Amino acid sequence: MDKNQLYRLIPKVDTIMGREAIQKLDTELDRKHILTIVRQELDALRIFIDETDDVNTIKQRIDSTESNIIKSLHRIGQGKLIKLINCTGVIVHTNLGRSILSDEIFEEIKQKLISYTNLEYDLESGNRGSRHSIVESLVCLLTGAESAMIVNNNAAAVMLTLNTFSQNKDTIVSRGELVEIGGSFRIPEVMKMSGARLVEVGTTNKTRLSDYEHAISDNTGTIMKVHTSNYKILGFSESVSIEALAELGKSTGIVLIEDLGSGTLVDFKPFGITHEPTVMESVEKGIDLVTFSGDKLLGGPQAGLIVGKKHLIDKMKKNQLARALRVDKFTLAALESVLKIYLKEDQAFNKIPTLKMITQDKEKVKDKAESLKTMLVENGFKSIIKVIESESMIGGGSLPIALIPSYAVEIQPLNCRVSTLEKELRHAPIPVISRIEDDKLILDMRTVGDDELKIIANQLIEIEEKVIQ
Repeated sequence: MDKNQLYRLIPKVDTIMGREAIQKLDTELDRKHILTIVRQELDALRIFIDETDDVNTIKQRIDSTESNIIKSLHRIGQGKLIKLINCTGVIVHTNLGRSILSDEIFEEIKQKLISYTNLEYDLESGNRGSRHSIVESLVCLLTGAESAMIVNNNAAAVMLTLNTFSQNKDTIVSRGELVEIGGSFRIPEVMKMSGARLVEVGTTNKTRLSDYEHAISDNTGTIMKVHTSNYKILGFSESVSIEALAELGKSTGIVLIEDLGSGTLVDFKPFGITHEPTVMESVEKGIDLVTFSGDKLLGGPQAGLIVGKKHLIDKMKKNQLARALRVDKFTLAALESVLKIYLKEDQAFNKIPTLKMITQDKEKVKDKAESLKTMLVENGFKSIIKVIESESMIGGGSLPIALIPSYAVEIQPLNCRVSTLEKELRHAPIPVISRIEDDKLILDMRTVGDDELKIIANQLIEIEEKVIQ
């Protein structure tokens, strides 16, 4: 069968539009949108025929045309961003939206989002206010900083800081701290976009105070310390302490910036986790400006927080870039609700999901694993199931060498490949994201809520029955 004959097998637009299954979607989508999706699918089908040589494969694609159109229409109707269940054991999972918010926090911010707010309105004077003031006092109270401002992420915070104080000037950074922050975005590139000129000092594994001192010139705008939150250099290495750099900045009048990356307001050491420098420690040690993320170890929404000396923050607020990088009421409402919880630090470990998952007792994680196994066994799940010890990761470029003891449910399917089971779970009504190890499916329970166990169990049972048929 030649290509022309295959093209003639493509169903006509009117034929597809007349199908009952398509017409039922009229209640959800305007007909013009349905027609657009139909034409797009048929165009894609023609391209597929043109680029594919196997006749049977082409016929299968033609036969599935109507079902593919219906799937596309359903996806458009329900939206692309959907709820899923994280069984990877990676707590701050960048690909899965990083930190999540609790029901309590969501209910609080909901009231602020369904009505008008005083986002830029001063209730005291009746005049225009500043959105910078919404969380500034809270951030300052929690970090000990003189002033603070919020932008849309930490890369933006770094960019705004450098643009304000190092545009067309030098920024001195250790070679061992020129990190890639994910998605191929790198500190040197962010610096370049800010207008700062990078001056590298030291070597990958050793940088001394004298390296910074020798690099200072009349054109030096800032010295930048980058906390390597997503990797560690071990062994034959040396770096300069924050205190020493703070003293150097003070004696020379050069602005000292520290990019903490993740940034935390609490100490994880009491929970047996490697100490991560807190924002308060950096402020106390004399750093002029500290930047960090809101959606990693802080456990809030995506945001970039900048804290430090008031006269420097005031200058940044006047930078024209500040408007382009500002956050909206959604972010400020969520960030404010999260920050308020930190006012009573011991509550933060129970009320902020990210902190709760990081510090959750290993035995409680085991209980969830045992519960899931019981649900599956009692409902006739036939695959081999075990509760095993596992290791979770904090993720999100935070605490790279800190692995947290955890428990997982290990499944060895009997009627299909493990890759098939993993794929079916990803395509379930509520997708479940897992991992494969030694040809077995691993469902780490540290990142799973109690209310999600039944959903996982029901979907696994349905998948197994489908595969057996």
